[in-house]
Amino acid sequence: MADKSQELGSQELPVIAITAAVGAIVLLGVLCFGIWKKDDELEKTEEHEQKNGSTKNNQSQQKKLKPITRQKKEPKMMFTHPWLASSLKGHSSNITGFDFSPNGKYLASCAEDRTILLWGVKDFSQKEHKYIRANVDLDHAMQVKFSPDSRAFITSLSMANSVRIFKFGKKDDGSLSIQASPEDFQQKHTADVINIGIASSGRFIMTCSKDTTIIVWDLKGEVLSTIDTHQVNNSYGAVSLCGRFVASSGFTPDVKVWEVCFDKSGAFREVTRAFELKGHSAGIYSFAFNGDSTRMVSVSKDGTWKFWNTNIEYAKGQDPYLLQTGKCKHTGRAIIAISHDSRTVTISTAFNISVYSTVTMECEQSIDNPHTEPVRGLDFSLNDKYIISCGDKQVHVFHNIVGYRATIVDAQEKKKKAKGGPQKDRLQKEINEARESLQRILGEAA
Repeated sequence: MADKSQELGSQELPVIAITAAVGAIVLLGVLCFGIWKKDDELEKTEEHEQKNGSTKNNQSQQKKLKPITRQKKEPKMMFTHPWLASSLKGHSSNITGFDFSPNGKYLASCAEDRTILLWGVKDFSQKEHKYIRANVDLDHAMQVKFSPDSRAFITSLSMANSVRIFKFGKKDDGSLSIQASPEDFQQKHTADVINIGIASSGRFIMTCSKDTTIIVWDLKGEVLSTIDTHQVNNSYGAVSLCGRFVASSGFTPDVKVWEVCFDKSGAFREVTRAFELKGHSAGIYSFAFNGDSTRMVSVSKDGTWKFWNTNIEYAKGQDPYLLQTGKCKHTGRAIIAISHDSRTVTISTAFNISVYSTVTMECEQSIDNPHTEPVRGLDFSLNDKYIISCGDKQVHVFHNIVGYRATIVDAQEKKKKAKGGPQKDRLQKEINEARESLQRILGEAA
């Protein structure tokens, strides 16, 4: 029995060993398969991530490389008109006023950019317009007016509400320079100054404010007289080109005119009431004198403008009389100007300029939207060849076509009444020159 059991035990040992070996081999295979599968999954995962990563990178690169489409600014439309001679460009902010020098050489313009630019009138017909710059320190000028000798100009200051004088000088190289006086006039107005002027005689300066105050100063800044206009409020004030008068308009339907009187030695004597323009039915926006103060024009809220004969002796009780009344083409706050020879009148209302003949009293031309901002200044050149306007950053210079045509009509009428040959020859020469100018201007425009 013992021998059999021992023989049986010896037979079972190889079977167990073989089973254990087979089991170990199977287990080892499972482990290897598991490791290989994990490695394969890991490779696939990394490959997938790489693909996704490259896709994301490509997408981000595409986003970065995608061109940025910027909205194009629409080009600004340049103002054009058959009568436009030139546009003076140099200011970086809206222009507030301008004035011609009495010698006819310069035009000065002031703007909110705290500068005053001096332009050469002879360059108006050129493509390029050079200028001399003067800076307005710590303020900006609202108005500018030349002195009678054309060697200086005065300005009204916006914030200081006073007057500053600028004088011309020469640099070392002989070129023109502009320097401000060391001290401004004392602030006397309690309301904003709306207009300034300087007499052609050089004897006084006028400032007019929004309330009812006009101040007459000497050239050193001393007050000579203060006027209460009694017009509720002032809308406009001016000095006549002859240098004798100051005038104002406002809420009331009249223009009041005073004479600033001096004695024979040139010393100031008094300011006395001269005459009034009466006839409008509503307040008056503005008015203007012609070259020798024998004619005036006014424009009113009543929608009309009037042409007056002021060639009177008011000291003897004579009153100005109305020559004609015209109807305004456009309504609203207006600026009016009359040519020195009284043949042409121009009126601006916000974004429009109308040009009238004092012969027909009709609107001969309407210039629409000359500026992108409301018109703030309007006047004639000293020789009446140009009409000047400002409103935005530019000064526009227009040919006075109506003036040329009125010159022809007026000269023809005078020629019919002329008795002497020399007078007829002079008038015919005037007619020929006006016709040649019209042909040249309108031919160029066509």
